[in-house]
Amino acid sequence: MPTDTICAIKLSLAWVPLATPISDAKVFTGRQKPLTRVAMLFAEIETKDGHTGLGFSYSKRAGGPGMYAHAREVAEALIGENPADIGRLWNKLVWAGASVGRSGLSTQAIAAIDIALWDLKAKRAGLPLGRLLGAWRDGVPSYNTSGGFLSSPLPEVLENVEKSIESGIGGIKIKVGHPDPKVDLSRLEAVAKQIDGRVALMVDANQQWDRPTALRMCRAMEQYGLVWIEEPLDAYDIEGHAALAAAIDTPIASGEMLVSAAEHFAMIDARAVDFIQPDAARVGGITQFQRVTARAEQAGLMMAPHFAMEIHVHVSATYPLGTWVEHFDWLDPLFNERQILEGGRMMLSTRPGLGVTLSDQARAWTEASCRIDAQGCTDHTHG
Repeated sequence: MPTDTICAIKLSLAWVPLATPISDAKVFTGRQKPLTRVAMLFAEIETKDGHTGLGFSYSKRAGGPGMYAHAREVAEALIGENPADIGRLWNKLVWAGASVGRSGLSTQAIAAIDIALWDLKAKRAGLPLGRLLGAWRDGVPSYNTSGGFLSSPLPEVLENVEKSIESGIGGIKIKVGHPDPKVDLSRLEAVAKQIDGRVALMVDANQQWDRPTALRMCRAMEQYGLVWIEEPLDAYDIEGHAALAAAIDTPIASGEMLVSAAEHFAMIDARAVDFIQPDAARVGGITQFQRVTARAEQAGLMMAPHFAMEIHVHVSATYPLGTWVEHFDWLDPLFNERQILEGGRMMLSTRPGLGVTLSDQARAWTEASCRIDAQGCTDHTHG
């Protein structure tokens, strides 16, 4: 039986506008400007036998055009290759651009291609990606983040809590890390009272506390029975996270900002978190995500992947220990399909692959695209 091979790869850069600017603690402390849009890198792979795969990665604020440019340079290495050889192809791509490193922007660019290869493999098998990888469950506990930003007035946050619970969500996460600790505690108290034990509750400090402040704030929040306190310290302060995790009862979560499997290994091995939070789009795709989860399982950690629920519902369903998936509706306009919430869980799609297809709106928001095949690279302009 002849071997199928990759004959073309289409790459696209699109921008998703947010309905209102979003601010977390990084904005309130002057580190960043409000978030107004998300850059999306899409990879669409075609094989000579007619199989296709779709993958994506993203960047908030800077980095989108750089990811697109890097992917455009290295993607030609896959033309003529067997799309089933995903591990070897990931290695080939990362070494094609190894001069700029094997983490960060380069692996985030590769992630879109890697995820497209996994989507293609699952679709060719006629299975949802989670089933192909070996699911432990048909639905994953899901929590909502997008309604609890610091930029939202408290009445709006409380209204969003009710809407989320009515939608079938299993948990609510709100942002903390305000320059005034009293603001954090008063908002948390109000949200906890509104929830009244109906769903789980988490908080996210977005790396804004120093070590003494983190210890004080985490101790003050112990009374609320939080599922976790997320990013209480700088994402790379592994020693600080480990000390904090040992000092308080509430679980500590972190990892979303780490951009390689190796960085996650360091956090896992130091017992710095109770919940590891890898992001497939940031660590280099599903191939690298699986390396992280294998190490996390060995360490007995729980998991809660960051953002990109369209991808993470599948990989979360395959994790044997406790796991959550984050619900964000920001990317909904990009796809023709929707994720289903039921009884506090996000249900694993029954559609083959990732179970999503690009919408007309995604095409309309595309700024640049190119097609790479045996004849080379053809760029397309967009109005």
